[in-house]
Amino acid sequence: MAERTATIPPDKTAEEKKKRPAGVRNSVAEWAVTILLLLFGTTTLVQAFVIPTGSMEDTLLIGDHLLVDKLAYAPSGPISKYVLPYENPKHGDIIVFRYPADITQTFVKRVIGVPGDHLKMVNRIVYRNGVQLNEPYTYHNFPYDAARDNFPGEPSPFAEGLQAQFQRDMLEHHVVNGEIVVPPDSYFAMGDNRDNSLDSRYWGFVPRDNIIGKPLLIYWSYRASTEDLAGTSVDSLFSHMTDLATHFFTRTRWSRTLRLIRGFPDSKLSDKPLPLKRGDPNL
Repeated sequence: MAERTATIPPDKTAEEKKKRPAGVRNSVAEWAVTILLLLFGTTTLVQAFVIPTGSMEDTLLIGDHLLVDKLAYAPSGPISKYVLPYENPKHGDIIVFRYPADITQTFVKRVIGVPGDHLKMVNRIVYRNGVQLNEPYTYHNFPYDAARDNFPGEPSPFAEGLQAQFQRDMLEHHVVNGEIVVPPDSYFAMGDNRDNSLDSRYWGFVPRDNIIGKPLLIYWSYRASTEDLAGTSVDSLFSHMTDLATHFFTRTRWSRTLRLIRGFPDSKLSDKPLPLKRGDPNL
C-alpha cells in the first residue's frame, strides 16, 4: 500500500504560510506596546491611591479611591516646561507625598506653608506671615488641647526614631520669634482633620523631592475600616474582599464617585487679618 502523504489545502499557499508568522509577531508586538503604554501611564502619568485614615476628613474620607496626577509637580525639562503645565505646590493644594520618616508610606495632606513662609498656630487658628487664615475645610472632632492646638511648642513625647529627629530639627533650627520658617525646597503640610492628623507639626517639613503629585478625582468611594484598607495580613485582605462581595452596592458612596478634587485657592484665603476669636491669647 502506498504511503499517504499530507497535502496542503489549495487555499494555504506558500505565500500565505509566510504571512502567518508575521501576523502573530504583529499581534504580540501590538499587545506589548499596549502593555508598555499602560505601565507608562500608571507609573508616569497617574497613580491610584486609597485613603486609609481620617486625617483629611471631611474633604477626603476613609475609603476614597483617588487618581493622582503625577505630572503636576514634575520637574520641567528645557522643552517640556513649555508644553506641560508643571508647577510648584501652592497654598491650599492637596498633595500626595512619601512620608519623610518612612518613604515606604504615602501620605496625603494640604499645603499650608511654602518656602519662606512664617507659620504659627494659636488656639487652632493658623497664622501665615502675620495673617490669620480662613480655612473652611478644617474639621475638629475632639476638645481643645493646648499641646496639640498651639504650634510651635514642645516636642511630642510620642515621637520616635526619624519622626522625633525631624521634629526636633524643625523646632531647634527653624523657629524665629515663635514662628516656624519653612526652608527652601520644603513645604509645611497639615491634615484637614486637625485633631487627628500626623502632619508637619509632628515630623517636620515635606521635601520637594518627596512630592508625588496632586489628586485629580475620586473614582470610587467605599465605606470601609482603616484596618481593612491598611492591613497587610491575609486575614484582613480576605475580610475586605468578603465585605466587598457582600456590600459593594450598599457601601459604595455613589455621590462621591467621579468627584473632582480641588485645592483651596490662595485667592480665597483672607488677605486681611480676621477678627480674633474669644479665648485667643492675642486679645
